[in-house]
Formats: sequence, structure tokens, C-alpha cells
Amino acid sequence: MNNSFSKPRQQAEIAFGKTQGRAGTPAQGGAPARDRAFDELETIKAAREAKTERLRAARLAREAGDGLQQGK
Repeated sequence: MNNSFSKPRQQAEIAFGKTQGRAGTPAQGGAPARDRAFDELETIKAAREAKTERLRAARLAREAGDGLQQGK
């Protein structure tokens, strides 16, 4: 590393290099950050849709049960 940089700057450069190395490049088999972000969003979206469907089914079942009790 260039010695003209201050010690904190050198430490920051080293830390930045380590974080960049973790992500990898497409050639190394690592997904770019953008692709990982979209994958995460898709996972969140799927989980939200599954929860919404589960809650909808529970609400409909509860409403159907309420309707049966009111009919008695």
C-alpha cells in the first residue's frame, strides 16, 4: 500500500478490500451486489405473499364460523 496515506486511511483501504473480496466477482462465482439485493427482495416478497395468503385463509375461516354461529 502507498505509504503516503495516513494510518487510518490505510486501515480503511484494507477493510474495504476485505469487504469487496467477500462479495466476489461474477468470474469467481460471486453474485454482484445488485443481484443479491434483488434475490433478497424476491425472498421477502414471497414470504409476505405466503403470510398474506395464510392470514386471508384464517380470516375467511373465522368469518365462516361466525356466520354459522349467528345462524343458530
